[in-house]
Amino acid sequence: MMNEPFEPLEQHLIEEQSRTDGQQESRTRRPRSRKWSTGTLIISALLLAIIFGGGMVAGWQFTLRGAVGQNLQLGSDAAPTISSSNGEDREALREKVVANIRPTVVQINVKSLTGNHVGSGVVIDRRGYIITNNHVVRNGETIQIVFFNGQTVAASLTGTSAADDLAVVHVDPTHLQLSVATLGDSSRLRVGQDVIAIGNPLGITQTVTSGIVSALGRNIATGEDGQILPGTIQTDAPINPGNSGGALVDMHGNLIGIPTLSALNPEYKTPASGVGFAIPSNRVQFIGTQLIVSGKVTRTGRAALEVQAMDLDPVFVRKNNLPVTQGALVINVTPGGAASNAGIKPNDIIVQVEDNQITNVLSLSDAIINDNPGDIIRVRLYRGKQQLAVDVKLGELAPSKT
Repeated sequence: MMNEPFEPLEQHLIEEQSRTDGQQESRTRRPRSRKWSTGTLIISALLLAIIFGGGMVAGWQFTLRGAVGQNLQLGSDAAPTISSSNGEDREALREKVVANIRPTVVQINVKSLTGNHVGSGVVIDRRGYIITNNHVVRNGETIQIVFFNGQTVAASLTGTSAADDLAVVHVDPTHLQLSVATLGDSSRLRVGQDVIAIGNPLGITQTVTSGIVSALGRNIATGEDGQILPGTIQTDAPINPGNSGGALVDMHGNLIGIPTLSALNPEYKTPASGVGFAIPSNRVQFIGTQLIVSGKVTRTGRAALEVQAMDLDPVFVRKNNLPVTQGALVINVTPGGAASNAGIKPNDIIVQVEDNQITNVLSLSDAIINDNPGDIIRVRLYRGKQQLAVDVKLGELAPSKT
């Protein structure tokens, strides 16, 4: 049986945090509270700091409006949006949705130095572009696409975003009858909504599973180099190895997410039943279109404080007779960056962001994880024994050079 390379389904979920349904528009500073709720699920005692770009503290943002995603070409063969008629039962509606979306979902066979692997993908552009997970095609020497009708063709890699676990591959559409998925607006999802997952779990082609949106805005760790995928959709629709890169659709037949991983039960070291995660379609559109246009990510859409920081060391505290024992010690600021423009300096100790207490670098990253570039946040810090409060207009994290 073929197994998917670097399958995050067998990595453990480190920590996740709920947020309110929907997405927040870019805003100026306002009163808010994003403290950890009692419903926060901690599946492992381990913690991973979210440090991007040489130690830059950054958050993620999944719904930049007016993005390059408008360049996607759906074509006349796009899977139509489905409306349920009066009196139509749930089963009939589900059958209609499946019939419309299945032709857009493909199997991806990858040959690499580690062997043959299988994953899933979704056609998102009539020019032959297919979205999938980065971990599905990573290190692939050859990529082969198997369509719903059994037609098999070679594919080339267009671009990848390891930070988003997304990739785009391309097939020559000349002699293909492509069906193209319609991307929905993931910011409109609500907990409890019915969803359907379609992919190739364990190499079993075109498998359909159903469930609901269990939660929104989950921040999860893939286990790969401490990588965090924020803002994911949690679903109880079964997601197994091989489902990665496939389709998560709503009951209108719209693609609203790309199934990516499942939580690992830390006690038994096995995938947790009914706890899967998908990358939201708004992020898929934002990143996928950049990969199609440029072959790389040119804008991350992620907020950045633009500082390098480290956990406050007890020895440093005693040596300098500091008034606090916890916080994020600034060791460098980017010239002309967000923190620098706000007057933050090396050796400042950040202790609070808005209503969030900062105890280490991880909590500092967490405090801006749902913010947008351009948002203004209140940062409280110590400079020596002097306590200061500054307003910081967040910058945008630069794309990875790798």
